[in-house]
Amino acid sequence: MARSEAGMTPAQMRDPNYFPGIIKGTPLGIQHVLAMFVSNVTPAIIVSGAAGFGFGSGDISNMIYMIQMSMVFAGIATLLQTISIGPIGAKLPIVQGTSFAFIPIMIPIAIQFGMAALMGGIIVGGIFHFFLGTVIGRIRHWLPPLVTGLIVLMIGLSLVKVGIQYAAGGVPLMGKPEFGGFSHWGLALVVIFVTLGLKFFTRGMLSVSAVLLGLLAGYVVAFLFGMVNFDNIGKAAWFSPPNPLHFGIEFNATAIIGMCLMGVVSAIETVGDISGVTKGGAGREATDKEIRGGTFADGMGTALSGVFGALPNTSFSQNVGLISMTGVMSRHVVTIGAVFLVACGLVPKFGAAISSMPIAVLGGGVIIMFGMVAAAGVNMLADVAWDRRNMMIFATALSVGLGLQLEPTALQHLPDTVKILMTSGLLPAAIIAIVLNLVIPHEEDEEADGLADLSKPASAISGTDGVAR
Repeated sequence: MARSEAGMTPAQMRDPNYFPGIIKGTPLGIQHVLAMFVSNVTPAIIVSGAAGFGFGSGDISNMIYMIQMSMVFAGIATLLQTISIGPIGAKLPIVQGTSFAFIPIMIPIAIQFGMAALMGGIIVGGIFHFFLGTVIGRIRHWLPPLVTGLIVLMIGLSLVKVGIQYAAGGVPLMGKPEFGGFSHWGLALVVIFVTLGLKFFTRGMLSVSAVLLGLLAGYVVAFLFGMVNFDNIGKAAWFSPPNPLHFGIEFNATAIIGMCLMGVVSAIETVGDISGVTKGGAGREATDKEIRGGTFADGMGTALSGVFGALPNTSFSQNVGLISMTGVMSRHVVTIGAVFLVACGLVPKFGAAISSMPIAVLGGGVIIMFGMVAAAGVNMLADVAWDRRNMMIFATALSVGLGLQLEPTALQHLPDTVKILMTSGLLPAAIIAIVLNLVIPHEEDEEADGLADLSKPASAISGTDGVAR
């Protein structure tokens, strides 16, 4: 039987339970870690910075701790998926990590109510997410591409401002003339150009790890210009276990509601990723058991993260694409990567090295990453039939959500809980889109087709641009 470049038969490559051995499996597992690493630790840096733990603060030990825990609990949540405990886990090569989707909700909660309230919300939201596993099959129709695409687009649009601020030197402050200076933008541009160059002009591991290597290039340039401070690396310990309730715990209504609502979005994202893994890696549909178990693991991983001061977890779509690219479906390969993540997370010096990265270097990376989130949303929206109904739902949800985010004072007379949730932009857009999609009837096909044609440019309708349709 023919074997692949990895030395496996086609049947072995499609089998989640096949283990290619340590020698072959370790580089494949590390590849999964490299693909998700930057996206996994970035939310911890952003949220801890918003809470006042880093980038100019006197003590960044809490930022280092959050970076550690983002690795530890991404690894633990991944192990729940690959190894499973009873009904918990899909027993598939699903990579879990800290989710960008929650950032627009977590930042205002951390600033307004503190980290203890955020952790309480994450714990309750994780438990809620866990129990969604019992009903996930019945609510999948709530989120067709029109809704999921809009939600992902809004996540990206909510974050792009953060990327520009970081690339310019951090959150602009009065009396900070260096904000927007060339020293900051120069570092960010190094990261962007190196990332793009590696992504499109190399193959294999170099292309997969383009963002990580771009950040390393920016880090080296910053070091050569004396912009990196290594003091915290020397002070950090070599080993430190997770600390239960590191930030305390407080049950705040705003945090709980926000995390529970985002849990629904995360659960549906995980269902999509599980389906993507089975289709791309095994050429089949995901079973109800796999979807249910994967959702259970998603929720439990998030709840455990909150107990130890980490952020919510979800499945990582970039690793789904990696499985489709390599064709290796082995869950044991991903288990190796998860063990590597946990081991790295237990070493504070590793987290201190990451936290020493100048904020402009990180800014260059997140400009690309957050833009890719928005682009992913646009890609999902390409599957939508743009009739009058869908255009009106999209227009209403986007206008209200983005408008409230851009002008939060429009709701200044509302209670704080409602105001924080609504001015996030993401939640009102998601709620409006879900509700309108459920209650507004679909149009007749003939009318929809005619209106869909009207929404196209004249050249697209007539074919005068020479493109076959």
